Amino acid sequence: MESLLVLHAVAAVCAPWLVKRASLALLALPPAAAFLATALGRLPARESRTWAPQLGLELAFRVDALAVLMISLVTGVGALIMIYSTRYFSRGDEGLGRYGLFMSGFAGSMLGLVAADNLLLLYVFWELTTVCSYLLIGYDSESRPSRRAAMKALWVTTIGGLAMLAGFVLLGQAAGTYRVSDIVGHPPHVSPAAVVLILAGALSKSAIFPFSTWLPAAMAAPTPVSAYLHAAAMVKAGVYLLARLGPALGDVAPWREVAVPLGVVTMLLGGWRALRETDLKRLLAYGTVGQLGLLTVLFGSGNGGAALAGAAMLPAHALFKAALFLVVGIVDHAAGTRDLRELSGAGRSMPWVCAVAVLAGASMAGLPPLVGFAGKEAALETLMGAPLVLAGVVAGSALTAAYTLRLLWGAFGDKPGVAARETHRVSAAMFGPAALLSVLGLVLAPFVSWYGHALSGYIATFRDKGHETHVVLWGGFSLPLLLSAASLAAGVALFLAREPVARAGAALHVLDSGQIFWSAVRRLDRFAIQLTGLVQRGSVPDYLMLTLFTAIGVGVFSLASGGPPRLDVPVVAWQRPEQLLVAVLIVASAALALFARAYILLGVVVGITGYGTALLFLVHGSPDLALTQFLAETVSLVVFALVLRRLPVGPVRGRLPFWFRSGLGLAVAVVVTGAGMLAMGARTAQPVGALMGAAAEQAGARNIVSALIVDIRAWDTMGESTVLVVLTLGVTSLVFLRRTSYHIEPGPHVSAERTRWLAATLPRGQRALAFEVVARLTFHTVLVLSVFLLFIGHSAVGGGFAGGIVAGMAITVRYLAGGRNELAAAVPMHAGVLMGVGLTLSTGTALAGLLFGRAALDLISTDVTLPLAGHLHVGTGLLFDLGVYVSVVGMVQDILRALGAELDRQIDAEESA
Repeated sequence: MESLLVLHAVAAVCAPWLVKRASLALLALPPAAAFLATALGRLPARESRTWAPQLGLELAFRVDALAVLMISLVTGVGALIMIYSTRYFSRGDEGLGRYGLFMSGFAGSMLGLVAADNLLLLYVFWELTTVCSYLLIGYDSESRPSRRAAMKALWVTTIGGLAMLAGFVLLGQAAGTYRVSDIVGHPPHVSPAAVVLILAGALSKSAIFPFSTWLPAAMAAPTPVSAYLHAAAMVKAGVYLLARLGPALGDVAPWREVAVPLGVVTMLLGGWRALRETDLKRLLAYGTVGQLGLLTVLFGSGNGGAALAGAAMLPAHALFKAALFLVVGIVDHAAGTRDLRELSGAGRSMPWVCAVAVLAGASMAGLPPLVGFAGKEAALETLMGAPLVLAGVVAGSALTAAYTLRLLWGAFGDKPGVAARETHRVSAAMFGPAALLSVLGLVLAPFVSWYGHALSGYIATFRDKGHETHVVLWGGFSLPLLLSAASLAAGVALFLAREPVARAGAALHVLDSGQIFWSAVRRLDRFAIQLTGLVQRGSVPDYLMLTLFTAIGVGVFSLASGGPPRLDVPVVAWQRPEQLLVAVLIVASAALALFARAYILLGVVVGITGYGTALLFLVHGSPDLALTQFLAETVSLVVFALVLRRLPVGPVRGRLPFWFRSGLGLAVAVVVTGAGMLAMGARTAQPVGALMGAAAEQAGARNIVSALIVDIRAWDTMGESTVLVVLTLGVTSLVFLRRTSYHIEPGPHVSAERTRWLAATLPRGQRALAFEVVARLTFHTVLVLSVFLLFIGHSAVGGGFAGGIVAGMAITVRYLAGGRNELAAAVPMHAGVLMGVGLTLSTGTALAGLLFGRAALDLISTDVTLPLAGHLHVGTGLLFDLGVYVSVVGMVQDILRALGAELDRQIDAEESA
């Protein structure tokens, strides 16, 4: 299964190139290969690969009878749709490569969904189908209806999917496993809330009332998309979920009580709405909604007999509905319209297309000897014990027959007063898939009796066997046959009375679901704008105050709802006199910050609190943390000083009174300190610090902190480095008025050619000759020191981050001494290149081991002896740390280039103007 998914992924990635260089037909090969493997029984029954077992994550797949049925539909119809698409779209369509990418991605996602044997993995594929369907429905990005339809589908299915995820988590926790086969084999005692949440996801995906509104709107998509997503694949996902979890949840109270009534209502509303549609695709869409309601009734009944009938209807519906969508596409392509009021005489000009439509329509209406008839008979038979539900299904069947006749008459009939529509010849690539799907509804009908045997293993998983059901092409004269005949007769009567029925439907149409949906969206947008305007005022103090109040509120709520706290650890004021001295320094600096009236003084005082924190780290025996804190605080102070140049000159004035600010700070201090003490007292597991020594030794490091950052939690470090790089780029992009090259423009006081080592790079009066000499003399020495810190990180105080900060400080001093020209001379490489190389190096070294079947950061490990340097341990961790080093240097350089050199240029430009 994994190989087939990879094949679909590769096809999706290569789709733009394949479509441009060859043909869209090549993208039919992956689903065709999957269909062939399924038909030949080459797929393994179970396949599993551990991913994150502690979180219940695994790549687990199961191919049982139900999965085989769904995989056959998804892949078989998908391959035919791709062939159909080669002639539906024009060769010069610029979006054809994008279409192939999304269709291949959707086919692979749907394949993974129906084969997944893990709830969380199923959800991943579920959301991938949602994203792909959104992109396919909105294929014509210049069309407003397409964009609105795509957004509506995304809204409805995504909200339902999130609810379903919550239900999956509750179900997995109740069962103690996320394996679907284990949950079905040993159904857990699950809460009704979990069932309702899972049903919300299933019903929204299959457009069951009240989530039906998105499916008819999705007809703005190209016809091949409608034929695949909205007939054979995507809308079946919700029904498939009901079928898959029905054996485990069918007996839980909300399952039947919610699914069955909503299914009946959907069948009736969809069929009734289809009777007054004039667009052939929308007519089929509402018909699809109605028949999805029938499938929901069958699989929502939660018993084996109804599930067998539903399994018989699944392929029947996929065959005739996909064929009819393709036929509508042919008519639209050949006649130039889908409006049944403008079509006339197409049956005479396209007799073979008409024959295909009649055959598929007969199966949809439930006429013998077609698979649709066998499925409908099985559905009526299994519902004999539920008279109200049976009556609803019979009425829905009558509506189905009526709109089937309306479809065939509207597309191919001769209409009085309407001129015959001219049509052009239909290519074999378009006609063939529709004809094959339609004929299969007839060819497979004699073999429907095999359903019971083929699906016996799946039906046996239901604890409630339900009404005995037989899937046969002819079961003799019986009550289901009589009810079927009555529904057909009623359908013919409704079709003959189509005009008054359409008028009655229009008169009864009081509420428009589309208007209700967009009204709700507009209200939500308005509320979001008002809320954003309330809390996002562009004031950093307001944001900070809101954050601090939130922290206090969370702490108070947790304390109030958790009962009286228990503090099981002794409270010690201080262990060493140095701690008290440093604490007094920090408190005094914080108090002094409240009275500071100059921005530079405020920055220095706040920086002292950071240096005090570094001293606390040092007192507690953490020189690594102390060094990093010292270096980071120094760079922060420099950045703060650079930013001050663009702030208004004047005293610091707080908008809030002193007592309010001091009280808020004390409250936050109490909450944070109390939370930390309570967290330490609530510890139940053994502290990980005791295990760090052995872990560091295993990683070949004598520095526990470095081993923690570079080896044990390297994935976190890589993620943090990425976040810092993105944050740096975001901040510096706000400064640059133009950012087209790395070149730093020299100031008006600087000569174009520098010939002297101490040439003036700052305006006269701003130079500090001693500072400039010291900066240049120590620059390379400090760089060597930074490299030394990088290499000794595994055995002593240092590491890539500390070394990068030291190198950044050397660059900073060079800039402060000589200006922006010295910055360009100190590091002539583009900052973006440095950050990109650093991230690539870190990521590449982390993933290289995985590519060779080894653990991450476990590919290289050797000891070398170098001249002057001596003994050196070279490992993948060192290369990873080198990437961090280069990234940090690039970030510091980019900050200096933006907040230093660019601000210098802007100030010079303003002064010269």
